[in-house]
Amino acid sequence: MAIKLTSYYRGSHVPELPGNDTFHSSALFHIFEGTPGCNPILLTISEDGVVLGKMLAVVQRIVRFMPFYIMRRCVAYGPGEFFCPDTQREDLFNMMLQEITTYAHRLGCFIIEVRNLPTPVSGFASFKQNHFFPVNWLRVRNTFSDNKEIEQTFSQSRRRQIKRALKNGAKVDTAKNETEIKEFALMLKRNYLSKITKHFPDIEFFQQIEQGIKDVHIGESWQNFKIFIVKYQKKIIGGSICIYSRNTAFVWFSGGMNKTYLHLYPGVMAVWKALTDAQERGFKHLEFMDVGTPFRKHGYRDFVLRFGGEELSTRRWFLFSWKWLNKLCRYFYM
Repeated sequence: MAIKLTSYYRGSHVPELPGNDTFHSSALFHIFEGTPGCNPILLTISEDGVVLGKMLAVVQRIVRFMPFYIMRRCVAYGPGEFFCPDTQREDLFNMMLQEITTYAHRLGCFIIEVRNLPTPVSGFASFKQNHFFPVNWLRVRNTFSDNKEIEQTFSQSRRRQIKRALKNGAKVDTAKNETEIKEFALMLKRNYLSKITKHFPDIEFFQQIEQGIKDVHIGESWQNFKIFIVKYQKKIIGGSICIYSRNTAFVWFSGGMNKTYLHLYPGVMAVWKALTDAQERGFKHLEFMDVGTPFRKHGYRDFVLRFGGEELSTRRWFLFSWKWLNKLCRYFYM
């Protein structure tokens, strides 16, 4: 039988699929589907009814007010998950990349981005064939040791800040209800809009995670998502959201009201909790998902490096809908 490519646009149509990559799971598909401004697509490739690979991407509507503009972008967190010999993967990935590109152009996306690649050369031939261009990027990863507590890798100032925050009354726990998640999301949104220039999802994104953890009909482990909150006298002053895939924990968003609560270090406490929880649960690594390019300084990257992580080089691949602009970028970056 010929290889069959199937596209899913509604969560109710997605069947039970193999795999343990959360970034290409139906659970994350449902989260994006329930988030305003997001249109996910889940692709599968099968042969004789056997799934050989799958890939999830999401089209996001981005609205900026200063300066004002509205645009759509399509993002895929990794090159997909495959259940076939390595010799087949490049061809299968190429098929799915072409389909995602067609879908993104149909929805009017200005830019397509593929990030979270396992190696800098992952999918190189397919990206080049489909006219993408690479940009060097950085990732920060903490590696856990069986015989060493993660705090031992922190800088001395970080350890002092954590002890001081706990002594001053800061408490860190997982979010337990919709009210806490809404308060956390509003706090984090204000923090990102003022300090970090990247896409921040609608509050429904966080509420979908909380709802999904309690939802049993999807058939996947929702323990692959966690929201940690930092509290002081019943007020949420910081937190982080983590996603767990295979043997790695990822900090997707984190932040806190650091200027208002200087003596409590809410941003530090949010990352500390994510790290200690990941080590206790037996993950090998924790990675921070967006720490910028090597071309310029990045405050968040400098902040997380003081937790003892290591800088690693990677790539992100981009495709602009404006052909002249894409051709110009390919000239400079390829």
